[in-house]
Amino acid sequence: MTRLISQKLDPLDFHLPAELEAREPPEARGLARDQVRLMVSHLADDSVEHHRFVNLPSVLRPGDLLIANDSATVPAALTALRADGSQIALHISTHLPGDLWVVEPRRVICNEGEILRLPGGATIRLLVPYLDSQRLWVAHFSTDVNSLMQRYGRPISYSYVRGQWPLEMYQTVYAGPSGSAEMPSAGRAFSPDVLAELAHRGIGFVTLTLHTGVASLETHERPYAEEFWVPELTARAVREARRDGRRIIAVGTTVVRALESAFDDASGDVIATHAWTELVITPERGVRVVNSLLTGFHEPKATHLAMLEAICGRSHLERTYAAALAHQYLWHEFGDLHLILAP
Repeated sequence: MTRLISQKLDPLDFHLPAELEAREPPEARGLARDQVRLMVSHLADDSVEHHRFVNLPSVLRPGDLLIANDSATVPAALTALRADGSQIALHISTHLPGDLWVVEPRRVICNEGEILRLPGGATIRLLVPYLDSQRLWVAHFSTDVNSLMQRYGRPISYSYVRGQWPLEMYQTVYAGPSGSAEMPSAGRAFSPDVLAELAHRGIGFVTLTLHTGVASLETHERPYAEEFWVPELTARAVREARRDGRRIIAVGTTVVRALESAFDDASGDVIATHAWTELVITPERGVRVVNSLLTGFHEPKATHLAMLEAICGRSHLERTYAAALAHQYLWHEFGDLHLILAP
């Protein structure tokens, strides 16, 4: 989760009870992925409705356009050995140009030039700290990283999750190009049935790709660049929806980040783009493309809450999060969802 990075940001703060943290996939709780709960909040009057995600097509209307991130999750967690024989967790984050990688040796202090041993006889050399981070390193691997992850890796998982779950638990049903260290989780609840019903009702569904890095940022650590692609088909669908005044619904904060980064000032619209983005969306900056958002529930003071506030305003955000806590919605990647819906 991207944390507070500037005193100029003041994301919403609240107490999140431990019992509202989703500790396993919904399938382990006896639910199909599209049976998680869905809170719908309406910007027109601040009203809140409570649904199951499978009801999403009936909540929307013909002509609405959903844009999702189709980046597939990779098994980016490995076990590494230091020179003294101690074992650490290594999270692989982002593939940089020049065949370098951003990695996170978890909860240890490392040194420039340190070499870690990896499964299968591979090694990794930590070159320099990445940007101003205290925990991320630019590194070089002795072998093909994707093959290494596929053979020895496991999905990144944090302490609130009980047990180890297979990679398919961290994939969306429409996953495409591989590259996300962590699942673009706002789209996890979509099922083939839901996608078919959306199409039947005339609700648009297109994708873009943004490869997410590791998200456990420290306080005051600025978000780092992530690579994204907005294809022409998606850019055209967004332009047409904007021209027609139809609702544009981002499936997840990564989609908002990509679309806002693909906005062309000269034309005043979204264009096909392949680039890297460091964009941080705040209420002061605002948003220019989307007017609705499907997203999970975010931790107290997470900067994603500042993005939500840019879309819905502080009062609406406070009301909806109070409702989510009161109705005991579940947080995190295996939890429930929130649809912020424009008129």
